[in-house]
Amino acid sequence: MSLRDAATKVRENAHAPYSGFKVGAALRAASGAVYAGCNVENVAYPEGTCAEAGAIAAMVAAGDTELVEIYVIADSPTPVTPCGGCRQKLAEFGGGAVPVTMGTTDGAEQVMTLSELLPGAFNAEHMAGG
Repeated sequence: MSLRDAATKVRENAHAPYSGFKVGAALRAASGAVYAGCNVENVAYPEGTCAEAGAIAAMVAAGDTELVEIYVIADSPTPVTPCGGCRQKLAEFGGGAVPVTMGTTDGAEQVMTLSELLPGAFNAEHMAGG
């Protein structure tokens, strides 16, 4: 199954009763396995979970820790980028050259790398101390 197909399928399971904005994400781990996640809203808005975070959680729960490709899809006029928090979460498990494809349900797509989405990403090197 392609990442687009996996993201499209899981998007239908999104729990978005407040915003009505369903998002699906799928990622390919270095192992080749595909993991998917959808947004899960909560009435206490900050407590919801983004689709990308759900896919990352599924990957880590399965024992994979490196992602090599990401696809995010939403019903939007233009492709939607991952939020800032998810960009940082993706950078935790993928290198700067990892492609992130953002798609719409109408078929529009945009591809950027993690470095383009999150220039100057905070990483473990910043915590090395001096």
